[in-house]
Amino acid sequence: MARILVKGDHLVVRLSWWEKAAAHRGSVRVPLAAVRRVTVEPDWWRALRGVALHGVWIPGVLCVGIRGHSGGQDFVAVRPGRRVVCVELRPTAAFGLLAVSVRDEVEAMAQRLRRVVPDIDASTPWRQPLPVAEETETSWKELSVKTLR
Repeated sequence: MARILVKGDHLVVRLSWWEKAAAHRGSVRVPLAAVRRVTVEPDWWRALRGVALHGVWIPGVLCVGIRGHSGGQDFVAVRPGRRVVCVELRPTAAFGLLAVSVRDEVEAMAQRLRRVVPDIDASTPWRQPLPVAEETETSWKELSVKTLR
């Protein structure tokens, strides 16, 4: 199962060997300065946004990899029945959201992250909705081409 660690001035999502194989990538590393908000999602499926791009998606069993949506891309490593630590990132980061089911106590993990992040937005304990792009007759085609690049 994935773990969230703070190494120096970076937040690291360390994946197990089988999660690395499923996600087709190694650990995810982002600067702490890129973290905007840390929340806890009690329902694992609510942490999933957009469509699956890379990884393994077995509904009700496992979701590991990259998901694309109108706001960019998210990295997820979630398992059903477990609460999820959601780390919202600033636009300069490679992902918009890191959603990870962790072994540790989820609330304690979120509190630890909130303490070490230098400039965190604590205005609300809830994740913010994705911006919705204006919809046109061909916007779904444009989105699918954009997310596959």
